[in-house]
Amino acid sequence: MEQQTKGKGRRTAPPEKSAYERVLAARQADRPGIRDFIRHLFEGFMELHGDRLYRDDPSILGGIGFFHRIPVTVIGTAKGRNTEENIRCNFGMGSPEGYRKVIRLMEQAEKFSRPVITFIDTPGAYPGLEAEMNGISGAIAECLACFARIRVPTIAFFTGEGGSGGALALGAADKVYMLENAVYSILSPEGFASILWKDARLAPKAAELMRLTAAELKEDGLVDGIIPEGEGLYANLERVLETELSRLAGMKTEALLKQRQRKYRRIDGLWQQRG
Repeated sequence: MEQQTKGKGRRTAPPEKSAYERVLAARQADRPGIRDFIRHLFEGFMELHGDRLYRDDPSILGGIGFFHRIPVTVIGTAKGRNTEENIRCNFGMGSPEGYRKVIRLMEQAEKFSRPVITFIDTPGAYPGLEAEMNGISGAIAECLACFARIRVPTIAFFTGEGGSGGALALGAADKVYMLENAVYSILSPEGFASILWKDARLAPKAAELMRLTAAELKEDGLVDGIIPEGEGLYANLERVLETELSRLAGMKTEALLKQRQRKYRRIDGLWQQRG
């Protein structure tokens, strides 16, 4: 909301949020989650379970639905709104079987020519011993390889936290959008501050250095657009989906793959220059 300027009758915009304020906003428990997006944007959704190897991972939800009568595959990380729900879905941290489920659903989508749409809100992949023993790094790597080779359009939305490889595994899409208060980074600001300065309390300072906000990532060419939040969020998402699905569906497969390759080679070159 605009603020009244005292004594002059003029209105000024509210101050811009700091990077760390956006991190905190991205972590709010009442932010829309994958189930909210499914309910508002897709019809006839049917959830699919399991990786066909070990078990189902409730921190990653996926299935088939219809967007404007177009069959699509929808995949997203799941968080809870309270402690009980968060424990059930491991606080949105995917396990190896969760990422193998992603691969299974993407390969199925390719077989039946369905676009893949992902929604990402995770602090990162689960870092526990069991996950390491069950091959989480390999599962994430295979997710990235699947995004690179899949012969159908892919669109990713970062809706809250986008942390490390756990987020990247669902985000290497043809088109990538972020909600205005979402963040996307190699690790949390607290982790960054702990490594660099041995003090997690310097997380706000770290967030300013990390360039993890939607505006900064758009400026750097790492995301394709920013979606305003608020009452019109779902309508905004619907318009973006309709536009991008129509545009990507109109491309020949080989042109789609070449465009994707150019996109990520450009991003890789950008970060090599900075490194």
